[in-house]
Order: sequence, then structure tokens, then C-alpha cells
Amino acid sequence: MRTSEKPAANAAGLSGPASRKLPVPPRERKPALAALAVLLILGGALATTMLVLNSGDRVSAIRVTQQVGAGQKFTKETIEEVKIADTGIDFVAWSQRQQVLDSFASVTILPGTLLTNEMGVRTSSELGEGKATVGLSLKPGQMPAGVDKGDRVQVILVPSRQSQGESRVLAASALVFSAGERSRSAASGQITVVVDAPAAPEIVAAASAGEIAVAELPGAR
Repeated sequence: MRTSEKPAANAAGLSGPASRKLPVPPRERKPALAALAVLLILGGALATTMLVLNSGDRVSAIRVTQQVGAGQKFTKETIEEVKIADTGIDFVAWSQRQQVLDSFASVTILPGTLLTNEMGVRTSSELGEGKATVGLSLKPGQMPAGVDKGDRVQVILVPSRQSQGESRVLAASALVFSAGERSRSAASGQITVVVDAPAAPEIVAAASAGEIAVAELPGAR
């Protein structure tokens, strides 16, 4: 009787060295990349800090709060101090406000405008020799709504029905020097205009007779 042979067992067995995982080599460290990452982080932080610091560089400038017509003098009520970023633009510094108050607007300046040196002059062509200021008390229909200081208007003679004559322009481009209280309709009230001195007597006489009207010239600002 032959004895059956048992299959040969695996020489290594399940627990042999062949069944074990091969050792994983340690990862290679790259100190250069790590240093570069640190530098990038530090550089970004530095750039952010510089932006914040630069945004804090502010200077005191002058902003116009009310419309100032060409030739009109600046007053304390027409300017205020504001803090702005130092952009390099030649804005007038608040420390020079006294010089501004001693000067006149070279052009019509609207509210909210930051003042520059080109906007002011030492002398006024509007208020100089040969000019006169005339006060006008106007009724509804004699003045458009919204006329204000610094505007340009035509001063027009409007004869009454009893008077003989036709309407004509007495001042082609008069500067509104000041504007007083307005009625509820905002189309009547008192204004003071700057006109040529030779035309002043006739304008005063017509204004006293209630025969004056004004027309606004928006394009002449």
C-alpha cells in the first residue's frame, strides 16, 4: 500500500519574509523649497503692510463747500478742510487757507471741488475798476428758479404797458454776486449782480420801477 504524499509546504510560509512589506524609504527633505515658501509668505505680509501704511498717508486739503463764481472772493463759509490721500496732485493745503481767503476764483467752482492753485487769482476782473454791484428785488416771473451766487445772468429791461419802449438787454453777462432769501416758488427774491459801471444807473432806475427781469446763462459758468 502506497502512502500518499502530502503537498510540500511553502518554504517561506505565510509568515515568512517574502510576505512582509518592503520598507519605504524616508521622504527626501527639500530645505530650499521650504525656505522659498517662508520667503513668499513674509514677502506677501510685507507688501500688505506697506499698502496699509501708504493708504494712511493723508494730507490736509481745501474743499469748496459753496459755488464760487469766477471773479468772486473766497470766504470762510465757502471752504473747509478735508483729509485726502497724497496722490501727488497739486492741491492747495489747508495751511494756505489765509492766502486763499485773500484771493478770487479764476473760474466758477462748484461745491465739492478740491481746490488747486490754478483756480485762484490775486485780483478779480469782475470786481475791479469799471464795475459796480446792483441789488435787484425780483417778483415771480422776473427770475428763473435756481439762480444762485456765482451764476451768470442777462439783465433785461422789460417796460411796463404804460411805458414806451421795447425790451432790451442792459447787461449781457452779469455775475450774481450774492443771492438773498427766496420765496416758496424759488422764482423771486433778491440778488446782487456785478455789471459795468456805465450801465448801473439805468439798471437801478429800471429795477426801482419793477421793469427788470433776469435770464440765467448756464453755459457761461
